[in-house]
Amino acid sequence: MEEIKKEDLSIILNSHYQQFIFIYTPFCGTCKLARRMLETIENIEGFPTFHTLNASLFPEFMQDYQVESVPCLVMMKKNQIQEKVYAFQSVPDMYRKIESYLNR
Repeated sequence: MEEIKKEDLSIILNSHYQQFIFIYTPFCGTCKLARRMLETIENIEGFPTFHTLNASLFPEFMQDYQVESVPCLVMMKKNQIQEKVYAFQSVPDMYRKIESYLNR
């Protein structure tokens, strides 16, 4: 997982490539569980590195993109959110969801 820095945010958001941004807060226990799920998926060959964004440091992003809670996985491309996932039910469920965006 790769932490987003303020200076890199606009580059990532405007990318023509599919982006996966995991939004969390440091003291959120559910966020830690969700992160472990995503780290498992990230280690599968052919899957991208997820970007991570600390919601506490990016309040403008949270408001502009109407992120309602954490943890949240945002799928976006060309500065457009395609989907926001708030429920991290299982690794296989998240695997299928993420995989569906890889061939778009």
